[in-house]
Amino acid sequence: MPIITISRGSLSGGQALANRVSERLGYRCVSSEALVEAAAKFGVPELKLSQVFEKMPSLWERLTKSRRLHLIFIQAAMCELAQQGNLVYHGQAGHQLLKGVSHVMKVRLIAPLEFRIKAAMEREGLSREAALQFIQRVDDERLRQSRYLFNVDWREAALYDIVLNLEDMGLETAADVVIFMAQHPEYQPTPGSEKVLNDLALSSQVKASLAAHQITSGVEVDVRADGGIVWVTGLVDSGELEYEVIRVAQAVAGVKEVISDLEIKPVFPYPGP
Repeated sequence: MPIITISRGSLSGGQALANRVSERLGYRCVSSEALVEAAAKFGVPELKLSQVFEKMPSLWERLTKSRRLHLIFIQAAMCELAQQGNLVYHGQAGHQLLKGVSHVMKVRLIAPLEFRIKAAMEREGLSREAALQFIQRVDDERLRQSRYLFNVDWREAALYDIVLNLEDMGLETAADVVIFMAQHPEYQPTPGSEKVLNDLALSSQVKASLAAHQITSGVEVDVRADGGIVWVTGLVDSGELEYEVIRVAQAVAGVKEVISDLEIKPVFPYPGP
């Protein structure tokens, strides 16, 4: 059976749908909050990790690229959960974090604005006007984040396998549709799709280990994995730093060999006055 990701706007019923689907399939149900908890093992406070999907980075975060480092940790945690199979994920960017894995079924859930306003009024204790402003603010932040992190508009229907509208569809019917689609051959794991996931998971773990290490955290390298062989590509400041990158990558469980395509940045002499 596939991995099911459910993306939704705030207060659109995504959690309820995910819970219903997971109950009927006997799958684990994982939220973006649980994903943040799993990613915290890399030593970053959960509050900072939770802001990856909810708030635009500050100027300092953009300059230091710390938000993108936090995303690396979250992707590593997501891949680790996905490798265990039988997963329903609801929250932001699940389909982006597992991009390229064909047995990920990507669901987008939408709900009428009045449905969402009522939910915000009940959950947050807001007036109707304040609830509307709350929804608009959260949706705007998520859109900006999606463009910043993935260069996509997360609302685009083309990013998903199916879009479900709860305006005239009950929750049970929506769950029926998701479960029906999940049984089709197009979304079943194959040896090839499982290899893609395993390679993505290994490259993500290497990236996370480099980002978490004191010496290599500031290094910007591309990492690719293929059956336990890892390639690292990019520019480093010195041969010593290249050695550290290779050493950290080799220590990751599942890595059989590290091939370095790293280049040392040229140092140009100061021309003087």
